Amino acid sequence: MNEKFAELGAPRRIWAVAAIHGEIDRLSTLHDHLASRFGVRDRLVYMGNYLGVESRNNTALFDEILAFRAALLCKTGMEPSDIIYLRGPAEEAWQRLLRLQFAPVPLQTLEKLLASGVEAYLRLYGVSINDTKSMARAGSMAITRWTNQLRALQRAAPGHEALICGMRRAALAQAAPDQEKLLFVPAGFDPSRSLEDQGDALWWTSATFQVSGRAQNFYSRIVRGFDSVNTGADLQEAAVTLDGGCGRGGPLMCGCFTPAGKLIEVIAVGGQGVLESAPFEREVANDFFAAESKVALGKPEPLREFGYQVSA
Repeated sequence: MNEKFAELGAPRRIWAVAAIHGEIDRLSTLHDHLASRFGVRDRLVYMGNYLGVESRNNTALFDEILAFRAALLCKTGMEPSDIIYLRGPAEEAWQRLLRLQFAPVPLQTLEKLLASGVEAYLRLYGVSINDTKSMARAGSMAITRWTNQLRALQRAAPGHEALICGMRRAALAQAAPDQEKLLFVPAGFDPSRSLEDQGDALWWTSATFQVSGRAQNFYSRIVRGFDSVNTGADLQEAAVTLDGGCGRGGPLMCGCFTPAGKLIEVIAVGGQGVLESAPFEREVANDFFAAESKVALGKPEPLREFGYQVSA
């Protein structure tokens, strides 16, 4: 696998999970639903921003993600490369915080990282925000010792080091070598640049999210999992926003795509364990929340055969 970008090949289906923002109950409900449907030659792509700044269940959320990964890998024919984790703005901010000693103005950099959600990772590892701000005012040697301590906290948490270090910037699928690619990104994309030259545009950009210019020659669709201005999901165009506002009052959303870029199903998980799943049809895309196939999920039995433990 490419160290920056995950190549998904030409799978049967790709399930893409939007920004979660610490909503563990909604994530576990989605996992319950996917457990009995996810099959060989499917792919699962989490699109970043896993933790919530205000959440008190961030450790449990990572445990949920790791447990579901283990459960899926128990299924015959599944491979570790079938499950992909993208680095959202919060995860990118955490990686940059671990290199804060190299920032020209550490305190100013820290403020930008906090605005991107890095506080969720500090809370995850029990690190004080006030202590962090004080450390940012120290010299580079003191900051280096401190960031080494942060790395040690990450390593000490079971499964966290492999999960976080294994996150990719983007993921691509392609139905056939001569066809356009389907691209999954965390939060943004600059259509005037190649994927390799995106830089910060994958996480922070003021440009309109769209597929235009040179990007039209390469991508059938570009899908993002987080919208920083929280305008809601947009499923109509070649540039798809799956963020329904999870963690900010909206549902956790998951889209099912073919490698050619066709959106074939939309899943939304709201409050009280209510899951709505509907085949996607362009003319009724805005009405999928009112789909007839509404299911109030409890703790379904199919998970047990894979040894998956549902979060309390």
